[in-house]
Amino acid sequence: MKHAELPVARKQRRSPAEIRERILRGAGDEFKACGYAGATTLNIARRADVTEAQLFRYFASKSILFREAIFEPLVRHFDAFDASHKISAKEGGYLRENTRLYINELQEFISEHSKMLMSLVVAQTYAPFTMPGVSEIDSLQNYFARGAALMERRTPPKAKVAPKLMVRVSFAAVLSCILFKDWMFPAGIASEAEISEAIIDFVLDGITVDLDPALDK
Repeated sequence: MKHAELPVARKQRRSPAEIRERILRGAGDEFKACGYAGATTLNIARRADVTEAQLFRYFASKSILFREAIFEPLVRHFDAFDASHKISAKEGGYLRENTRLYINELQEFISEHSKMLMSLVVAQTYAPFTMPGVSEIDSLQNYFARGAALMERRTPPKAKVAPKLMVRVSFAAVLSCILFKDWMFPAGIASEAEISEAIIDFVLDGITVDLDPALDK
């Protein structure tokens, strides 16, 4: 007696939007895990469960894929964070108190997106002329400008460090302490809370070194 043949399960057809989204998710995972130089379009295609030929039909190059998978989402995150922390140079409030709150939340933001930021740093190292950099994030540049204006309003004309430089150095200090935390703070040296407080105090001491107490109100 001849056995009836079982029907062959057909693979469900995916829409172009779904394929594109799968490729972006796969690329994001690959870049975070391997960096720009180590990531390959073949591995990205495998993560997305598509062929490499399909990948190139949607994204012409690895650099374009990097921009859409890592850089543009990171910019959106910065925009949202920046919009929720706009402090005008004309607004009142204690500078030290506001700065402490901001630095604490900045640490949380950088920690949450550390893999994307590290991917951007590595990409700039290996392909500086073709990869977008941190300097291209407009919301970050706007933050620097506002921070410098706020500090200039509350520091004497002959400050030890120019406000426009201090605000960038302060951001860099927080960024590097978070991105390279595993290198800089080995297990047992301090608790997470102690490290966070040390970063805040270090940045605050730098920012307020020239602060006029009479204007901090």
